Amino acid sequence: MNTLLITGVTGFLGGAALEKILNDNQPVNLLLLVRASDRAKGLERVKENMRKFNIRDDKLNALTEDDILLGDLGNPEDFLDDARLNKVTHVLNCAAVASFGNNPLIWKVNVEGTLALAQRMAQVTGLQRFLHVGTAMSCAPEPDSLVAESAEFRENAEHLVEYTHSKSTIERLMREQCPQLPLLIARPSIVVGHTRHGCQPSSSIFWVFSMGLMLQKFMCSMEDRIDVIPVDYCADALLMLLNSQAENGEVVHISAGEENSVKFADIDRGMALALEKAPVGDKYAQVSYETLVKMRRELKDIFGPCNERLMLKAMRLYGAFATLNVRFSNDKLLSMGMRKPPRFTDYIARCVQTTQGLTIPEQMAVDFK
Repeated sequence: MNTLLITGVTGFLGGAALEKILNDNQPVNLLLLVRASDRAKGLERVKENMRKFNIRDDKLNALTEDDILLGDLGNPEDFLDDARLNKVTHVLNCAAVASFGNNPLIWKVNVEGTLALAQRMAQVTGLQRFLHVGTAMSCAPEPDSLVAESAEFRENAEHLVEYTHSKSTIERLMREQCPQLPLLIARPSIVVGHTRHGCQPSSSIFWVFSMGLMLQKFMCSMEDRIDVIPVDYCADALLMLLNSQAENGEVVHISAGEENSVKFADIDRGMALALEKAPVGDKYAQVSYETLVKMRRELKDIFGPCNERLMLKAMRLYGAFATLNVRFSNDKLLSMGMRKPPRFTDYIARCVQTTQGLTIPEQMAVDFK
């Protein structure tokens, strides 16, 4: 039986992958990297996250303290000597500091710690696959483009945030310093919500759409397209890729692609339908960031108590991504037999339902930790 090491299992994507494994009773030995003071507390952290995915207790009880590897990619030296790593056959590396804020741990975890893990696992004789989860945005895509699946990066590319810069850098370093690693790189596009659980597991990024429509103005146009996938589709794709015959070093997008990406106008109509109200439609205005800054004093009237400075920072960062109008080719994944992804608008009502009662500042906290 294979032994699968999952990092980031207390997060959104790692949790969705474990949800799939537990619900499908997949025959695999698990080793779950978790930050905690002891294995019992580590196990409880995993279970606490899995409850957000509505995992039944009998499924959760299949997890034991023996499945827990205590550690943190911020301090990899504390767990890399664990002998159980020598029995690992597959790695699903979901762990990362995914904050769009200026978190000082971004480089330490996403680059230094991840590289140390890759170097350690490259020494494991029986390792068959090291599946690293990057981000499609790590290539700093050109605006208004369909981005091909390529390991090449534009030199001196300007990254909008340190997070995408770190993800680009670690891909390059693993290729250069771990040539024997059975590396496969998955680059998800924008992961928002879950087709069944909506935003219950995480409200990450969903608030951006709500914010723009509440403002009735943002930096993108209603005709701009956005490449969004649900976390459960992404998790299904990752588990398929773990056992695929993809060549070492290959890059695969997990994305909506040209066909299933959606316009902001589609999102407006989908959210309006879920809320049983009229869409913003013609009342919406595409504006510059400077115009949004001038509205600073109005933000509390629109969103309630909030940190105006953080709200404006969020608008600047996410507005810059929204105006790119990029889609990411998913040809490789579909050619491997993966089903087509759902459109964001297919499950947006569930996201709306599960964020009712939460303010925009409450929802966005997960992305600025």
